[in-house]
Amino acid sequence: MLRVLAVDDEKPLLEELLYLLRSDPRVRSAQGASDATGALRRITRALEGGPDGPDGIDVVFLDIQMAGLTGLDIARLLSGFARPPLIVFVTAHEGFAVQAFDLKAVDYVLKPVRPERLAEAVRRARALLGRPDGAQPAPGPAVPDLRTPVPPAGAEAGAGAGAVERVPEQIAVELGGVTRFVAIADIAYVEAQGDYARLHTDGGSHLVRIPLSTLEERWAARGFVRIHRRHLVALGRIDELRMEAGTTSVRVGPAELQVSRRHARDLRDLLMRRATG
Repeated sequence: MLRVLAVDDEKPLLEELLYLLRSDPRVRSAQGASDATGALRRITRALEGGPDGPDGIDVVFLDIQMAGLTGLDIARLLSGFARPPLIVFVTAHEGFAVQAFDLKAVDYVLKPVRPERLAEAVRRARALLGRPDGAQPAPGPAVPDLRTPVPPAGAEAGAGAGAVERVPEQIAVELGGVTRFVAIADIAYVEAQGDYARLHTDGGSHLVRIPLSTLEERWAARGFVRIHRRHLVALGRIDELRMEAGTTSVRVGPAELQVSRRHARDLRDLLMRRATG
């Protein structure tokens, strides 16, 4: 059973989180801290006492935006210890997901916290702590992640060696336990963010846990081309190509994106061929 510490500087939210954690039969004890100082004091005492000590903490459920030190600051400090407790971030903001998983977070739970979503975070932490070799693999898809694509309506799966591989019509992204299906045709461009990629549509953006190079390979048949080490663009969504003072850029809706020198000529040729038929 888990020994956990919940950290949030908003008392009602902290009490709700503690209530949910204490209601989980897999949680042996759940203590709370309302600021970073109190949290660090408890964690330091736990680390000094060792993993089997009376003050031991297995998992810290950590808010991000707090007065003084943020949850990310606390996680960075803990990363310097040999055997720190596992971290589950609990926050109202999805924009910190990449930083959170760079800090080896087990999970990233969005507020308002749903009991079933918190239960999944507890399951992940328990599974990691139960590994016989004690290793901590890369966290699962708690931030938006690429799932099995949805095939086109009415399409039949190919079979045998002669089957033609179909390009998916949609990409599924998950955030806070909700799966959303985004049409690839609605994606104007993709931006690399470390091992993640941010999909930009007219209605907003979505983060998926997949490298840009993988999307470049998979979506080439849909007219996506690499224009820069950070950007993959749908050719049909390019409104302007600008070549000024030795630099090249494209306008994709309201966004202006730089084109690297190695891609500039090929991109211009592709656009010209597309325009002239």
